[in-house]
Parts: sequence; structure tokens; C-alpha cells
Amino acid sequence: MEDFLPSYLLAYGLDWFSLLVRWLHLITGIAWIGASFYFVWLDNTIRPPKPGSELANKGVSGELWAVHGGGFYHPQKYLVAPKDLPEELHWFKWEAYSTWLSGFALLFIVYYFNAQAMMIDKSVANLSSLQAVGVGLGSLLFGWIFYDLLCRSPLGKRDGLFGIVMFVFIVAVAYVLSTLLSGRAAYIHVGAMIGTMMVGNVLMLIIPGQRKLVAAMQQGLAPDPVHGQKAKQRSVHNNYFTLPVLFIMISNHYAMTYSHSYSWLVLAGIVAAGVLIRHFFNLRHKGITNWVYPAVGVLLLTVVAIAIAPKAPVKHVQAGDAMTSAAQLIQVQAIIHARCVSCHSAQPTQPGFAAAPAGVMLHSPELLRQHAARVYQRSVVLKDMPLANLTQMTESERAIVGAWVETAMQDNKK
Repeated sequence: MEDFLPSYLLAYGLDWFSLLVRWLHLITGIAWIGASFYFVWLDNTIRPPKPGSELANKGVSGELWAVHGGGFYHPQKYLVAPKDLPEELHWFKWEAYSTWLSGFALLFIVYYFNAQAMMIDKSVANLSSLQAVGVGLGSLLFGWIFYDLLCRSPLGKRDGLFGIVMFVFIVAVAYVLSTLLSGRAAYIHVGAMIGTMMVGNVLMLIIPGQRKLVAAMQQGLAPDPVHGQKAKQRSVHNNYFTLPVLFIMISNHYAMTYSHSYSWLVLAGIVAAGVLIRHFFNLRHKGITNWVYPAVGVLLLTVVAIAIAPKAPVKHVQAGDAMTSAAQLIQVQAIIHARCVSCHSAQPTQPGFAAAPAGVMLHSPELLRQHAARVYQRSVVLKDMPLANLTQMTESERAIVGAWVETAMQDNKK
């Protein structure tokens, strides 16, 4: 117990650290995404002032009246910049930086510090922890370089074709990662790669471009509109990236997606649906309503849901089987203790776990019966548990577990 206590407390401390960083990531992400959605909506909604009006003469390209929180607002957008630089100017940057930094910290806490459990699936690729982490980090860097070079190429000026090429690239990366990492780790790194592109846009293009505009005004020079145009392009890209990233952030709760044998294709369908739905809203804010985009998006989600629906598992209990549920439970308990209880118990012994995942404990017959349906779904149907099959549960053992649950269900119907 003395040897176990320090590692247990370390895992408990990491759980708290993970909780606080995840909370921070969620808060800053809401602030960043909220600002992104608002400004894209504002750009699409503002209307040009009347020719010859005071606003038009001031160089205002669009205005909007809005009411919120009991007050009226009158935002205005200039073609390039106002004549005089205001004394106070708010910069939207720390929302993006804080979101990425907290997300990167989560990668280390949840995945890199426990790569054997969270990133490696030996049935996919027999990597070391260092190799798995290297693949993860490399995908972030490679993704940003490819995306940035593509934006700067002639293709970057052709929005439709650029979007198709980026979609194909993201799907290709998802496929490659699915052949190297566990399904869950592959998904989260696709999301982290897209998130890195988004924050790279803010850090490398949007903020530097705004600084150049401000610097020119401070020197009494006319600002170059190209900086604003480039920043706007990257900002719109970030807007379309948002829904796919949000899905990937929650995907670890839905093993039916990342555990599928064609997980990269599942992700492709969901990402495409997210982009189409986002495009519908962007057009709607411009006064254009085209229900084809959300209809195709919903159709894609429906197709994915049907395609990955679990097939009825092979029945492990045949008519006339003599073994009762109680007798099978003895066998199942031995399997669960050997393969699952290291994580799913009151005091997990698996490094990196201070508490049972999702609160599911299986160390007693009563708890095993309580969670029988969940055990059946994850270990017999989806087969994504044990996590990355760390404890090497065999197909025959899964069959025994399946037979026990089926027998218990039959007994309950009698």
C-alpha cells in the first residue's frame, strides 16, 4: 500500500489538473468561438450606408443597429480604417491563444503523459510512447505548414476549390493517423491539427496584419487594405473549421465513431456535415436562405448513423445450453478482474487513473450485474474496451461475457 499510495495520489492530482485545464479550455473556447461567430455574422449582416451620407463620407462600408441586454448598439465597419486612430482599441487575440494553450496542455495531461493507454493500440501499430507522441506533435506542425502554404498559393484565391482540397487533406490525415494511433487519439489529433491552423491564423496573419494597419496610421500613412483582406480570409476559414473541431472535442464520449473500422470515413462525413450547416448560416446572415446545405448535412449525418449502426451480435447462447447465468458469472468475474478491474474499480491500479472511467466500477458481482448492458455494448459489440485493449482481452473471452449477458437477459424475461 505504501508503494501504491504515491502513484494513486499522483493520478488523483492529475485528474484535478485535467479538470481545471479542461474547464479553462471550455471557457476560453466559448469566448473565442463566440467572438468568431459574432464577427462573421456582423460582416454578413451589416448594410452599406446611403451614398453621400455622413457615414459614407467617413469611409464606413457597413453599419448595423441592434438591441441586446436592454441597450441599443450601432456597430460600424470601415472600408480600411477610420481617419483618426481611437485612443482605446480592443484586440481579440487572447481568447484564441488561451484556448490553444489550454488545449495543448490537455493533450499532454490526458494523452502524452499516458500514451500507452490513451494513444497506442497494438492491434493498429506497435509504437512506443515516444513514437506515438512524435506522430501526434508532427501532425500538428505538418498540418499548419501545409495549410499556410496552400493559403499563400494561387489556390488560396479560389475559395471553393481551396475548401475541397483542405477537406481532402484533413480526411487523408485522419486516415494516416488511424493507421498509427488508437481511434480516439487519431480523432483528437485531427481536431488539434485544425485548432493549430486556427490559432496560427490569429498569431501569424490576423494580429500581425492588424498591427501593420495600426502602425501605418500612427505614422500618418494610408493603411494597406491587403492586410485586412488576408485577415478576413483566415477569419472566415476559422469560422468553417469551428463545427468540425467542436465535434471532435466531444467525440471521445462516443466510441461508436472513433472505434469503427472506417473511423476516418466516419469523421469525413461528420466534418462535411458541419461545414455545410455552417455555410447555411453564413449565407442566411447575408439574406440568402438555401435549405439544400443543411438538408445535405442532415442526410450525411443520417447516412453515417445508419452505416455505423452496430449489427446484431452473434448470439453466444444457443437453445438448450445448460449453463445458468449464475454459473457463467463465475467465469465472467475472472475475465473482468483480469481485463477490466485495473481501471474499473474503486481504486484503479492502472497508471494514470485515479478513479474508474465514467464512474463504472466492476469489482463486485453486484456492480457487474448493474453495468452488464454497458459491458456488453463496449466489450462485445463495439469492442473498444478495454481501452486500446491494453489487457489483451481475447475474442473467446468477449464471447463468454456476451453469453453471460444474453443468459441474464433471458432469465429476466422469464
